[in-house]
Amino acid sequence: MGRKVGMVHAGCFNVSLFGKLTAEIMPDVEVVHLVDEGLPSLSGEQFRDLVLRRLRWLSFFAEESGAEVVMLTCAAFGRLVEDVKDAVSIPVLAVLEIIIDEAMDLGARIGILGTHPGTLASAPKMIQVQAALRKKRVEVKTSLCPGAFDALRREDLATHDRIVLKHLAELMDEVEVIIMPQPSIERVLEQIPEANRKVPILSSAHLSVRRLKEKLESI
Repeated sequence: MGRKVGMVHAGCFNVSLFGKLTAEIMPDVEVVHLVDEGLPSLSGEQFRDLVLRRLRWLSFFAEESGAEVVMLTCAAFGRLVEDVKDAVSIPVLAVLEIIIDEAMDLGARIGILGTHPGTLASAPKMIQVQAALRKKRVEVKTSLCPGAFDALRREDLATHDRIVLKHLAELMDEVEVIIMPQPSIERVLEQIPEANRKVPILSSAHLSVRRLKEKLESI
């Protein structure tokens, strides 16, 4: 019987992205995709308990389906990963946690680019937590791309990419490293030549799947 991982998504667009990446990075591993498209509308703090309950159930379903590791791909809810772990007996990873860990080694002025307000609400808090643990002082600059998330949901990729690229270009002038926690934004990075990247730009999808592979191989 082959190895299996679970992925919890807040949008169907992430299923094809992570399915493709998993096939490239760990082709012999089966993926259980679980999608809850109602999660993006529950990004406020008042919905924390509801979101946590749903993430716990979805992670439990992944484990029940045979997954040995589960990953939360929605960046907006990465801050809940520690609480989700209590619901299952397998490791739980979050793309937000993974990309922040990488960024902390690259600069003290960290930019966060997002298309959903929930991402920009949760990521700065996690950065400050990590900075405190490392006894490191950081400055965080957030940049929301208004209209991009709605464009993505209606599959208007040209509009999504145009909005993201505009805000990304502006953010590069203000920080030392940029993180793009939402996997749905990663495709935009491919449109920026290396020579035009004034600072390191970290996208979450490839990095998180590689970390997922490492975790699976360690157990």
